[in-house]
Amino acid sequence: MIQHPVWSTWARYKVNVTEKRVEAYADEIIAHNFKNNGTSTVNYLFTRSQSSERFTSWGLDAKNEVITITHTLTDPAGELIDCFHFTDDTQWFGGPQLRYQHWPVQSMYFQEEPYVPTHPVNMALAERYWLSSKGIYIYVNETSPLFIDQNNYRDKHLCLIAKNKAPYQHRDRIELSYTIGVFPNPTTAHQHAVENYLGKPKGHPNKRMIQHPVWSTWARYKVNVTEKRVEAYADEIIAHNFKNSQIEIDDNWETCYGSAEFDPVKFPDVRALTKRLKSKGFRVTLWIHPFINRGCEPAYSTALNNSYFVKNLEGKVQMSWWQGADAATIDFTNSKAVAWWVARLKRLEDLGIDSFKFDAGEVSWLPQVAELNASPELQPGIFTQEYVRTLVDNFDDSIEVRVGWRSQDLPVFVRMIDKDTRWTWNNGLPTLITTLLQMNLNGYVHVLPDMIGGNGYLDGLNNGTEYPSKEMFIRWLQANVFMPSLQYSFVPWEYDDETIEICREYTELHANYTDEIINAMKQAIEKGTPVNPPIWWIDPLNPEAHKINDEYLLGENILVAPVTVEAAKRRNIYLPKGKWYDVNLRYTWEGPRWLTNYFAPLNVLPYFKRV
Repeated sequence: MIQHPVWSTWARYKVNVTEKRVEAYADEIIAHNFKNNGTSTVNYLFTRSQSSERFTSWGLDAKNEVITITHTLTDPAGELIDCFHFTDDTQWFGGPQLRYQHWPVQSMYFQEEPYVPTHPVNMALAERYWLSSKGIYIYVNETSPLFIDQNNYRDKHLCLIAKNKAPYQHRDRIELSYTIGVFPNPTTAHQHAVENYLGKPKGHPNKRMIQHPVWSTWARYKVNVTEKRVEAYADEIIAHNFKNSQIEIDDNWETCYGSAEFDPVKFPDVRALTKRLKSKGFRVTLWIHPFINRGCEPAYSTALNNSYFVKNLEGKVQMSWWQGADAATIDFTNSKAVAWWVARLKRLEDLGIDSFKFDAGEVSWLPQVAELNASPELQPGIFTQEYVRTLVDNFDDSIEVRVGWRSQDLPVFVRMIDKDTRWTWNNGLPTLITTLLQMNLNGYVHVLPDMIGGNGYLDGLNNGTEYPSKEMFIRWLQANVFMPSLQYSFVPWEYDDETIEICREYTELHANYTDEIINAMKQAIEKGTPVNPPIWWIDPLNPEAHKINDEYLLGENILVAPVTVEAAKRRNIYLPKGKWYDVNLRYTWEGPRWLTNYFAPLNVLPYFKRV
């Protein structure tokens, strides 16, 4: 975009723009042998408005690498649409986390999706950042009322739309402001984006949580958790000689949702329970959400009477979530609400609870349109940011969250949204790797993968369980080994001795690479590099590497190629440039090259070390 012209429809056509005129305009440019903006794409700006009052300003950095563009429309009823063409010779990365997480991302579909953290399609991370294989990045300012439309308004296009529409508050004028960086390759481009926009983490999560598995009650027991089941679960882990970082008590431990008090029938003596678990070598963590259901007293009335809940523009607090059709959400932009809510969790710590698994935090759980204690231009995304920053400021480095919004600097685990027990791209095993890559390229490098084998939802219910097959369970663990942490809920001994043996081997393999994982985290803190990059990171101009979506790196020296296809015992593996020591075959390969039909039976995880 810096090297070659941007071609805008505005001056020539004003508000009389149509699809035919746009395409004819593009054909004219090509016919007269003019070049486009250097990204191998054409950028179209549309304006839908009854007024012609639109202004564009731009600024170029001193090195001619970055240009910042701001379009302003004075008609509050209008909208700005800026579209970027996806060409066949370019791969794109970044964008939001999604249930159907493909990689690269240019084939994904969005229809005017509000670009803030939302739950319906698992957009818990929605950083406004895209990166191309040609070394171009796009970063949209957090203050723009942004919607993403991809392969819908125009096929093979990413369209950025700014307009006055929920969940954003009304603005008197509409702005769409973004930055485009142009660099020699995607690795260099991403490093610049991290340094100037995404940010680097200031620390890393607790070492024990990295080294040994988290054991959660959720997938195995769902909402049917009790003191006896928790302790029996812990005893099983010990009996089968597996180590732990912590045992996590999940959903339905409260007297009612939002009380922050243990159900005395299910948990008659919490202090004694946590003492026994700690004597067995477990830290104890607890599932927490930011909601209070109506009728959960006295918590609901206390929060309502003190204005601790998020209100919408009409002053109403009612919303719904997966465990409450009539509930309200704590307002984390209200310091008094935060102090009250945190104090309740501190009382749980007094019972021996060591840390917490924090759920939700997306702005779609708020009453719409939300009115928060922040600049209107930062709403509603600021809710997510204030939520996670509150958690980091008040609790230890063993917490986990599942959302983020401009919060890449926080030194805690960000959990993948719940994965389903499937082999498919519908939130199944293949998306474990693509979600890992998506999170890393958005700057969230401390990734906590979801539970091994998925959540086992039976017909989408919270109290029924569908167990993964033995094959899926083992392949899921293998895919997870070189990611930052392991998280069990289903257990190996529910299958057979072979499963126990294979799972123990790979659980210990993960622990043996703790130093390498922490070193990759330290590199992220110092240099802003991903902990688990895509394989093109070390071969950034390799077009074949750009397309790989079922391999990943740990740091820059370990390449992992798990089997994620049901019943497969062989797979093709691509090695980028360099010499790669095959740990299984004890042989060194020279890249770039394909290894075709690599033999990987159920007990084999293909991985390689760069030498």
